[in-house]
Amino acid sequence: MKNTYFNLIDQSYYFPQDGFDLHDGDLSFHGISLKYLIEKYGTPLRLMYLPRIGEQIKRARNLFNRSIKKNKYKGSYYYCYCTKCCHFSHVVKSAVKEGVHIETSSSFDIDLILKLFKDGLISKKIILVHNGYKTDDYLSKILKLNKLGFKNSVTILDSMEEVERLVKKLSRSKSKIKIGLRLAIDEEPQSAYYTSRLGIRQSEILEFYKEKIKNNEKLDLKMVHFFVDSGIKDTMYYWGEFQKALKLFVELKKECSSLRALNLGGGFPIRNNLGFEYDYEYIINEIVSNIKDTCVAEDIEEPDIFTEFGKYTVGESGAIIFQVLEQKQQNDTELWYMVDNSLMNTIPDAWSIYEKFILLPINKWNNEYTRVNIGGISCDHSDYYNSEDLNQQVHLPAYSKTDREPLYVGFFHTGAYQDSISGYGGIKHCLIPSPKHVIVDRDEKGNIVDRLYRAEQTVDDMFKILGY
Repeated sequence: MKNTYFNLIDQSYYFPQDGFDLHDGDLSFHGISLKYLIEKYGTPLRLMYLPRIGEQIKRARNLFNRSIKKNKYKGSYYYCYCTKCCHFSHVVKSAVKEGVHIETSSSFDIDLILKLFKDGLISKKIILVHNGYKTDDYLSKILKLNKLGFKNSVTILDSMEEVERLVKKLSRSKSKIKIGLRLAIDEEPQSAYYTSRLGIRQSEILEFYKEKIKNNEKLDLKMVHFFVDSGIKDTMYYWGEFQKALKLFVELKKECSSLRALNLGGGFPIRNNLGFEYDYEYIINEIVSNIKDTCVAEDIEEPDIFTEFGKYTVGESGAIIFQVLEQKQQNDTELWYMVDNSLMNTIPDAWSIYEKFILLPINKWNNEYTRVNIGGISCDHSDYYNSEDLNQQVHLPAYSKTDREPLYVGFFHTGAYQDSISGYGGIKHCLIPSPKHVIVDRDEKGNIVDRLYRAEQTVDDMFKILGY
């Protein structure tokens, strides 16, 4: 029996599966021939498959709306995209095309909102949820939006001091501003600290509202917000934090009739292995039914439900493709595949927070498989990848150094955070350039359309930044 890489995958997982298949023995991604892209553009290659963004938005929205109908829930559902996950115009435009609302995180995000409005991509009716620490510049720009007529702009107060600075700025204007209150959640037990630095302590929020907000005619409380960093999961920890936020909402609602929304910060997980299982429909129904039951029991109005999905929106649209340049046998048990860029630079989540991605070869699926470590070409010892989420080692096709065709490998579902964390287009570790960036879309007839968004970073690009 030949132990091919295909046999290994076929015996371990359901394959093919959503987004992944083989055509003529080579891997395809959402129906895209990756060998075609490699032959056309070369490697290393970062790609974004834009239609996946719309698919993810539609799935979550449909599941929430179905659950709302099933539970006879009286509030509405609103899908927000958090720009910090990926700011590229092709990503944001793909999201707003689906009618999403937007969460901002910093001062420059407001300039992005104004640019989208100027280009006719959003209207002043869009709901804007302003999170993050509010610098004076950030607050000033939020008030500018309000003055320009963005009446659905909601400023989420992250601390009690922010309201003092906000009120001070409002004293010089005639505007009334919508606000939300962010609850500081307790972190998971293995965290380095107990309570999140973000938000206001639960024990203080109600009194804070009564003293600083309730009788201020310029502040209109609309939303309670909480955020669980590890995302929405079916765990005792998540449901415990969810119930605390729901309890706070009830207490505030009884004091404030204008309070209308509960914002479930924290996103849905995405597939980071071929064996990924997550019952989105069940989780969504649990969220909606729990809110419904609590509101009925407390005799209060059921709130609108907001979610802020970043990684879920864009993560599964991304991939990065490498060529294996060399294999190095460093001892009897450790074989290294050296790829043509730095893993630290291109998928920084893998070494900074030990994030896992779907790793698959593009070709040679009929070769026997072998256990390997993957190394980047920087001089840093941390520039490697050697374990997957369900298997604490990496298996890839073995190949001969005399093979005419090199081995190509891909990391998939890398569309979220990698570019912003690595500082796309800026200075890179060991001056290894950012890879070429290709956008893949479909036209009105469903045909694949690909284009080079940006070529590989050049020496002159880096030297200009460095002042040479």
